[in-house]
Amino acid sequence: MDPITAWLHEKNPDLDGPIGADEDLIDGRLINSMDFLEFVDLLEDLTGDSIDLQDVTIDDFRTVNRVRERFLTPGA
Repeated sequence: MDPITAWLHEKNPDLDGPIGADEDLIDGRLINSMDFLEFVDLLEDLTGDSIDLQDVTIDDFRTVNRVRERFLTPGA
């Protein structure tokens, strides 16, 4: 999860401390609408798979844990 949390810290330079695995990234404004497609690109680079935005919901990106479960867990 280091590349994801590093990206989140890069996009939120005023953020102090670690990002909780269940912290709401959307409501907490750690991912905003301007950065969302870049975040999807990051996930695609990490997984080597394309993400069809018609097959996902916003909740798939809501927390670091959910991102891990949905995109980074083999067989998910």
